[in-house]
Parts: sequence; C-alpha cells; structure tokens
Amino acid sequence: MSLLKRALGLDTRPERYAYAIDPVMGHTAAGKIPDRWIQTTCGYCSVGCGMFIGVKDGRAVSVRGNPDHPVNAGMLCPKGLSEHETLDAPTRARYPLLRPSTLGHAQGRPEPGRGTPSSGRREPAERRRNRRLERVSWNEAIQTMVGTFRDVREAYGPQAVGIISTGQLVTEEFYTLGKLVQLGLGTANYDGNTTLCMSTAVAGYKRSFGSDGPPGAYEDLERADVILLIGANIADNHPILWQRLGANPGKTLIVADPRVTKTAMLADLHLPLKPRSDLALINGVIRILIENDLIDREYIVAHTSGFEALCESVREYTPERVSDITGLSVELLYRTASLYGNARAAFIGWTMGVNHSTKGTETVNAINNLALITGNIGRSGASPFSITGQCNAMGTREAGFASSLPAYRKFERADDRDELAAIWRVPVDRIPTARGLAYPDIIEAALGGRIRALWVIGTNPIVSFPNLGVLRQALETLDFLVVQDGFHPTPTSEFADLVLPAAIWGEKEGTYTNSERRVSKVNRAVDPPGEARADFDIFLDVAAALGCTEELFPGWTKPEHAFEEWKRVSAGRLCDYSGMSYDALEARGGIQWPYPAGATDAAETRRLYADGRFQTDDGKAHLIPVKWEPFPEPPSEEFPLVLNTGRTVEHWHTRTKTGQVPILERLAPSAWLEMNPRDARALRFKPSHRVDVVSRRGRIRNLALRITEIVAPGQVFVPFHWAEFNANQVTQSAFDPISREPNYKQCAVRVERTAQ
Repeated sequence: MSLLKRALGLDTRPERYAYAIDPVMGHTAAGKIPDRWIQTTCGYCSVGCGMFIGVKDGRAVSVRGNPDHPVNAGMLCPKGLSEHETLDAPTRARYPLLRPSTLGHAQGRPEPGRGTPSSGRREPAERRRNRRLERVSWNEAIQTMVGTFRDVREAYGPQAVGIISTGQLVTEEFYTLGKLVQLGLGTANYDGNTTLCMSTAVAGYKRSFGSDGPPGAYEDLERADVILLIGANIADNHPILWQRLGANPGKTLIVADPRVTKTAMLADLHLPLKPRSDLALINGVIRILIENDLIDREYIVAHTSGFEALCESVREYTPERVSDITGLSVELLYRTASLYGNARAAFIGWTMGVNHSTKGTETVNAINNLALITGNIGRSGASPFSITGQCNAMGTREAGFASSLPAYRKFERADDRDELAAIWRVPVDRIPTARGLAYPDIIEAALGGRIRALWVIGTNPIVSFPNLGVLRQALETLDFLVVQDGFHPTPTSEFADLVLPAAIWGEKEGTYTNSERRVSKVNRAVDPPGEARADFDIFLDVAAALGCTEELFPGWTKPEHAFEEWKRVSAGRLCDYSGMSYDALEARGGIQWPYPAGATDAAETRRLYADGRFQTDDGKAHLIPVKWEPFPEPPSEEFPLVLNTGRTVEHWHTRTKTGQVPILERLAPSAWLEMNPRDARALRFKPSHRVDVVSRRGRIRNLALRITEIVAPGQVFVPFHWAEFNANQVTQSAFDPISREPNYKQCAVRVERTAQ
C-alpha cells in the first residue's frame, strides 16, 4: 500500500525528509542532526582538512568542516562532505574470513599455523577461489597467518614473506607496523602503495636536499607572486588548495599540462606541452635564466654545489630544441622564464603528472635545480612543493620503516642504526643495512617465486597496479595471500586466502601528517562494524602470536603509546615531533614539524631550509644535471595514440570508499574516454559511441566517448578509478629506476568501436 501511495504521490515520506533546526548547521534534515560532534581530520587526500563527524544513536549521520582549522577554514570538497557515508557502506569487511583449503590440506580448513607446507605450490587459483571464504575467529585467523608465515620462512628464508601497505593508516600504525615487519617478522621486503604516487618526490628531495620533506607550506600559495604548477590539476584533485590559491589575487599562475584541465582553464598562462616533455621544459628555462643572469649567484655560491656541471648540462637545451621537444613556441619559453626569473617569490607545485614517469625523480631534481639557482626556497611564498597523494603518505614516509629508517635515517649509515638500536634496546645487527624490495619488485619477486606469502594492508592493487595481467599472475602464484582492509569484497580481497577486517577513518585514533608537514589528530567517532578492529590492534595481535610484544611494544595498549615512542625516535631529527602532544594537536588544529621539545609557537608557519643549511654531508643542496629522454613507449602505426590517465574530483583511488557513496556515484557513475575532435573525425566516431582502448597488454572495454578539445590531437585520457573499466589493463610495466614509481601515463594505444 505504501508503494502504491508513493507512486500516486500521496506518500511524501515525511519521516525521512522532515527538517529541523540544528544549533550549528541551521535548517537541515532532521535525521542528520547529531547528538554530538567529534573533531577529526579528513581521511581522503593529503590536504589534511579539519572536520567534525556528527554522531546520532551511535551512527555517523553527517560531517561539517572545522572553521577554526588552519588548513581549510571550514571548507570541504565533495568527498569530504560525504565521508561519513563510507562508514555504513554495505561492502564493509566485518569478520575474519579464511579459505577452507590451502596446499596440502584439501580436506577442510588447515590447522592453525600449518597453512602452507614447504612441498610445492598452492593449488591452481581458479580451483582455490571456487572455495568460498568462511568466517573464523580472530584467534584462528591470526594463528593461521603467523603460522603460515613461519612455515614459509622455514622453507624459503625470511625474505620469502612480503608486505605491501598503504598511505591511509595513522602514523602510530605505520610506526608499529614497520617495527613489526622489520624486527618481528624479520623481512625487509616491505613497501607501501605510496610508491605508486609519491616515491618520486621522496627520491628527488633526498638527492637534492639530503632528506625527504616538502620544504614549503600552504601559506606560500597565498604569498607567491608567481606560481608554476606542473602536472598538477589542483582545482579538481585538491580543491581546498585551490581555495588557498584563489585567495592570492596578485599572483600570476602558470600551468604546464598536456591536457586543458580545470586548473589550466583558470591559469594566466597555460603551457600545453607534449606528454613527458616537462624535464626538457625545465632545463630550457634554467638555460634561459642563466644566460640572462636571472639567478641568485650569491645563494648558489653559499648554499649549493654542482653549479658548473649544471650549466654545462643545460647547454644543449636551446630554446629552439626545447620548442621542438615540448611543442611550445620559443616566445612562450622566454615568457615563462621571465615570469619565474623576475618573481619576488616563486612557488613550484607538482603532483602525479611529474611523479608517474620513468624520469620522474630526475624531473623533481630539475624542479629543485630551478628553485635553488633562483633562491626560491626557505622563504615566504618560495618553494618547490610536492603535493602529496594520500591522507597520511607523509606519516609513512616519516615513520614507516620502509624506504628509510624512521625519522629519515638512512639504512646505510651505521650511526643512524646505532641510534635506533639504543632507543629500541635491540642488537644493532637486527636493523637492516639496506632497504628491501620496493613495491614493483615485490610483485616481480612473487611472480618469480622468491616471495611466497604476501600481506596486503589497506590497498587494492588489482585496480591500482600497472599492467594488470602481470599482477594477476603474481597473486595467483603466491602460496598464501592475506588482505587486511576495511572493505570486502574488493577486486584484491577476492584473491585472498585470509581476509582481516579493519577499522577505517572515523573508527580509530591517531594522527595524520599532511603535505605541508602539519600533524593533525584523528579521532574515533563510532565503533567499527561487526568484529572489525583497528589496524593498530591487529598488529599487536600479530606481535603477540610471534612472541615479540614485550621486546618491541612493551606495555603498549593504545596508539598514544606508539606516538610517545615515535616522539623520542624523531627528537633532534628534521621531522621532530618531540614537542607535540595529543592535547596540543586537538587544541591547535594541527602543528607543523619540526616542533622540538620546548617549542612554544605552534601557529607559526614552518618552512625547511630557511637558514640555507641542508641535510647533506656538506650542508649544501646538490644541483643535479639531468637529461631528457623520450617516454618508453612512443606511438606507432598499430598504436598511434598516447594514453594519459588521471583522477576526477568525485572519486578516490579505486572507489572502495567513494563507490559506496550514492551522491558521488550519481555524479560520476562510469569511466569515459576523452578524444580530440580531429582524431574522432579520422576514426568516424560520434559522441554517442562506446569505445575500447587497446594496448600491447590488454583492453579497456565499453567506455563512453567524450569528444573534446580538452585533449590535444594524438592524445586520449581515461580516469583510473573504476575496476570495471580498469585503466591498468593497458598500462605498462615501466618504472622509475631510482624511485621505482610506475610510468602510468604515456603508453601507446589505439581506440576502437566497442563490439555490439
């Protein structure tokens, strides 16, 4: 009867759509008025917006921006405004799940601790996945996992176990996990999905400045008179930062991007350069600045090394040659150089357009070279600034014990290892002297049988890793796969032998560090669903099963215990947290590091290298000559187009979160292909057509076609968020040799009509 009334328009469902007055929000839906507001930090991107979660009857019913937070002043993007809806998603992982047979135990579930005997490989993936995952207790799940890892270690050695983490945990969890992996499990083959987005910036900073760490601050977007964005569409992907940039009416904005992005449309000067020609562009600008004496020679002499070699290396980048490489006119090159070289304070920002490249690290070095020779670092408005990807990518870079020792110490430095051994009270020979395999090399090792068990935490590589066919084969080759995630099923958890349900943002406590090095508090507003647990608690359970709790985590019961130890580990280092406390972070809306013990002014903007002293042996920044090269897979007769991939404002990564938010799904329900009208005419395509994108490795099927001048002739663009339109079916296994970050862009493709 109610359905009939609704169809006739007689039932307006007043119980659902009733409005009331909230003392904070004013007129709003009655169901969204909370009993209480919980202060926290957004769990999506690296901007680090302060916000409140509204809780009613134990459920998160709404969110609002924190007007007093120094990052966002109350503003939130579409994802942040609907973030509470991810907590009740129907795809939340709720219970530990175990596949009922593994190799050698075809009859029923394996005994705890005896999951994978040493004789041979596990049964074929198709047969194994036909057996459904079954609910088990947490005790059985942890004992099976730890016992299986022990079996693998005994049979193949400690490096036969690999771990791939995320950028979504709190810093306390990253710190705990790093110690657990390196000192408890005893494997160095540990990395995070941050290698897929930010390892290039990390490597570039280390090579130029001697340490990771973005030098500038968001405030610089408001203080710079010239802002150069390279491969960074912040209007779409970091819209709150666009608000900061928009608050600077006196700026000149230059955007270098092959695509006419929303940010490029709003620029004073758009440089529509050819794909992967940014390194040549920067070298060409450096040459023009040197020849016209638009450089800071005093700063160069006092604070850098390698200037003569840099001068020699850019001689070949004449304006005419750079024009040919980039497709930009000589006049445009001189105009760009003049704007940057004559700036009072120049800011350079970049994201994945730079990082996702086989030449990414060297491009970051070129960016740093440009900032250094003009003295645009360590000053208000002046910085080379990598805009980080995930909410706590910085936290894992600082504390995670993966690509470096905690607090930016170096594996190869004996004094760094000695310091940590003394703090942790462990023999120094327990601490690795070199980093283990990076993310792509862990996958390659799994494919080759050198890694036999893999623990994947909070990431979805089946959608996010390049060249899907290679990854799928690697996961099917493993003896044992553990997936720990807040969501199930995901395309990756469907491969798992064991699924561990984890709490997500809004359900646990800790800290995030954002792109400007601001540490902000994250709070628990509601309980996780079912038997899901905080990653911190899962790690302590694994430590207990390994028998290393008292040695590595003595007396730890809550994240604050990890935070207090991390403060001691970071004390005196570049990323010094020692003056911070949970109470101070709550009260002040986050504090930028370095913030040593005894510091008093938390509100002061902190920039690195203001004194011209860098983290190198001689205290000087290194000017590093770098050479442009064409991207690894140029177009051909068979594959005549260059594919670019990227993001859209409505979705996040592989949509495990945003795919469950109705309003975001309605705004962007499906992937698409952007193609220039000239190419569409040549192929006789119309806007109503559905198309496939084909490369040497695979095919993306049934994409909606958008014919648009946003992309240049010879180029096409696909967003990468959708598993059902997986862009990584066609991307290539090409990686930066220094950072190991994938070259997700610039692969050669052709476009065909989808078969009816």
